[in-house]
Amino acid sequence: MNLYGKTLTELSELAASEGLPKYSAGQIAHWLYRQHATSLEQMTNLPKAVRQRLSERHSVQLAPPIRTTESKDGTKKYLFAVGDRYVETAYIPEANRSTLCVSSQVGCAMGCEFCATGRQGFQQHLSEGQILNQLRSIPEFDRVSNIVFMGMGEPLNNLESVLRATEVLTAPWGMGWSPKRITVSTVGLLPPLRRFLAQSRCHLAVSMHTPFADERASMMPVERAHPIAQVVEELRRHRWTGQRRVSFEYTMIRGLNDTPRHVEGLLRLLAGLECRINLIALHPTPDSRFSPSPAETMVRFRDALSERGITTTIRASRGLDINAACGLLSTAEQRAHIPSSTNYISQ
Repeated sequence: MNLYGKTLTELSELAASEGLPKYSAGQIAHWLYRQHATSLEQMTNLPKAVRQRLSERHSVQLAPPIRTTESKDGTKKYLFAVGDRYVETAYIPEANRSTLCVSSQVGCAMGCEFCATGRQGFQQHLSEGQILNQLRSIPEFDRVSNIVFMGMGEPLNNLESVLRATEVLTAPWGMGWSPKRITVSTVGLLPPLRRFLAQSRCHLAVSMHTPFADERASMMPVERAHPIAQVVEELRRHRWTGQRRVSFEYTMIRGLNDTPRHVEGLLRLLAGLECRINLIALHPTPDSRFSPSPAETMVRFRDALSERGITTTIRASRGLDINAACGLLSTAEQRAHIPSSTNYISQ
């Protein structure tokens, strides 16, 4: 068993199965998530005989990235091997914060037309340990101030692992982060969305990209099963507090979703919901029929929404020179068929 990523409940079950005192689970969690131990042998407040016995069946498995690319703007993209497949993590430094964009799946089943990850199709879920490894195993680990689940995959389609990973990140026995430092993104899967809202205190971001059902369905197949209008109604029913916010991600595509008609559609759809909209310049992907909206169009779109009462920001494009759009690096790696291993640090 890989101990990294296990919750206190799971570690308590392990301690009980090994005949250890209940407090042993807290000791192991402290070593994993506060002392950042990479082996059981480092957990020196456990008896040596216990450490040896546990090491026969369990380990702390951390996999360093197999490739790093760095943009001229400081953004770094890390490629991790998961068996013979790959996932991406983007580190985005800014003046007052450093954000890590993590993946929750290898590939994605949602099939959004403008997304390179969607073209890969779904390959596998990541475990909570593999999700957290993307934070723990980069050189900037101690500098990361915020995490967004906006990398490869649909987080709510792997909800169990995402909830356990965010529990480790935020629990007092874990890393002790504030939930306000974490944002989980979704295309809007209604049943797991309800559970996420009830069980997590992290921020939520919904990928919208157009307020009109027919247009959204042509780009995002999820619209047919989980219409954005129903997602918004579900969000209206939730009790939002100052400690938690909902935002909508809106990728700007030239001539498709960047017109005054779309401004009016957003105002009608989101009326009465306290939220914000993040406008994102499309990162072009190979063979795509889409192109990004001009900068001046994005400014007009932002100003029109802000003037009508919806807080709207333009998210700066980062890492364009290193294929920072989600899925491009891993797709290229898979096509190259470069052999690699998980390269686990296991002691």
